[in-house]
Amino acid sequence: MVLRGYVPTSEETLQTLAALRLQSLNSDFSTHAPFPRLEELFPPHVLHARLPPPPHRPPSKCRGARLRAGLLAGGLWGQALAKQRAERDQRLRGRLREEGASTMAAIVEKWKLLQGMGRPEAMAAYVALVREWPGFGSTLFDVDLHAVRPRLGVGQGQPWQWAILTPLSPQSPLGSGPQRLWLGIGAKAVSLYKPGEPEPLDSFCYGRISSFGASDSSTFRLSVEDRDLLFETSQVDEIAQLLNTYLASAGTQRLPQPQEPPTSPPTSEPTVLPQGLCPAPRPWQHRPPVGSSHS
Repeated sequence: MVLRGYVPTSEETLQTLAALRLQSLNSDFSTHAPFPRLEELFPPHVLHARLPPPPHRPPSKCRGARLRAGLLAGGLWGQALAKQRAERDQRLRGRLREEGASTMAAIVEKWKLLQGMGRPEAMAAYVALVREWPGFGSTLFDVDLHAVRPRLGVGQGQPWQWAILTPLSPQSPLGSGPQRLWLGIGAKAVSLYKPGEPEPLDSFCYGRISSFGASDSSTFRLSVEDRDLLFETSQVDEIAQLLNTYLASAGTQRLPQPQEPPTSPPTSEPTVLPQGLCPAPRPWQHRPPVGSSHS
């Protein structure tokens, strides 16, 4: 989860986690100890995020200018542009190497502070630090939230509408497109996260979920109280199976049922699952970086 970027936290904490991993693998710091590659210790996307974005050139509105640009692209001008791109890519690779070396040096300095810490203690400290994130223990899925609407009988069957949810609520403002989110499925709740954000946009106890299932092979529908949420994902089956497992372990024997297409009303009111299966989410309390520890 950490290396895939599914534990949103500060770079300082990520470096501490990497140092704890080195301590658990190699024990105390030594210049002769084998060093894993940086991408095996630290999320690569954090380094890439430090690089400057590519320059944006607005498209020309003049057809003649576009034609001349197209003709020039096949000649000397095109070669010059290719050379500029190659030089820029080389600079970016050099910048990435510098950022990587700086990050590895910071990790090593934190590793040195852990001298005397045993492997079990380092592993326990690693897990304890990750557990501070409220979403720890949940399985995260990348989803696109495409639509939300009031349930039929509550909002008089309003059509599906694009949604902007910050946070989710029956009165959420409506926007113009889907949102990329993390769908976190845990033992006590289902949560929606903005990627990289530690706190959920919203969390649903299983008692708030009235029905769920696959509308088709890439669309998952989740009915929460007076709302229907429609997600696009390549992991529809995995989401449905995991939800059913947690519901069964919570004492319900309800299987996920395929939903009607979004334009069709439900045939009956869905059964409401038991209430109060999870506490309200609490703010994530960050611990200070791990310091020196001796056996």
